[in-house]
Amino acid sequence: MQHLLSVENLKIHFPVHGGVFKRQIGAVRAVDDVSLTIAPGETLGLVGESGCGKSTLGKAIVRLYQPNAGRISFQGEDITKASQSKIRPLRREMQMIFQDPSESLNARHSVRAILEEPFLIHGIGTKEERNIWVAELLDRVGLPSSSVDKYSFEFSGGQRQRIGIARAIALKPKLIVCDEPVSALDVSVQSQVLNLMLELQQEMGLAYLFIAHDLAVVKHISDRVAVMYLGKIVELADADSLYRNPRHAYTKALLSAIPVADPAAKKERILLEGDVPSPINPPRGSAFGHRMKHPLYEQTIDKELPLTEIEPGHFVAADPCCLSAEDYALVS
Repeated sequence: MQHLLSVENLKIHFPVHGGVFKRQIGAVRAVDDVSLTIAPGETLGLVGESGCGKSTLGKAIVRLYQPNAGRISFQGEDITKASQSKIRPLRREMQMIFQDPSESLNARHSVRAILEEPFLIHGIGTKEERNIWVAELLDRVGLPSSSVDKYSFEFSGGQRQRIGIARAIALKPKLIVCDEPVSALDVSVQSQVLNLMLELQQEMGLAYLFIAHDLAVVKHISDRVAVMYLGKIVELADADSLYRNPRHAYTKALLSAIPVADPAAKKERILLEGDVPSPINPPRGSAFGHRMKHPLYEQTIDKELPLTEIEPGHFVAADPCCLSAEDYALVS
């Protein structure tokens, strides 16, 4: 089966300038050699600490950022260096839901103007048809028709995010990049928005790249999960396999932080020591091994630590600092 989205060896580096003449003195390696795929109708969860490059990767996929190297293919077509004139038609197929709806929705525009805009940009429909479609979008995301002439600041956070979802699905896309779409919402509202997204996925056959730092939320919505650390994917597997049997030390630490509903239950928490290395000057070897001051770190300096299949469909970085001796023997 052909992948809907394929990302190969993607790199996104932002220049750092300094000195009297503001010359480039370095670069922030936000995304550093990432590869992943998404199938039609699939949800790929992308998790990691703040600053690991998740949102940058998502924005690059929809071409809000220009990659420095690598390849992005959508429906078999290379869009890595496509001009804006070629990208515009693809916007109908690829959309994005942003983290903060109060920032991503124009407060000066009514809900009608916000939801009508995608149709206007692409020259779709008459005014009467657009009015009908806007009403249908509001109904689909569970908002009353009376919302159409209100402004985004008149709604609650959950309602604003529903407007953002309505805008994202307006053109019936095939892929939606969801950049922490529920992290700014109350827990009770989070479940409502997640259930809405799952319903829309079933109705429309949507594929999601679901970016989040809440692993409990990711488990609920994802088919597969990719774990990202300092610009790299360190583990990738189907959700059940990853949550049941994580292999990478960083994944184990993240999963240990998920709260347990039973207050009497005992759960060992893995506390991460040290600081996340700077993406401006990352370690020459294992980034997580460097953070842990692992005794095998010296062995990883200037060596490739590629994602390797440790069992069917379960990939992990071949890193002696972050795997058990048994697991490293399987991938080395």
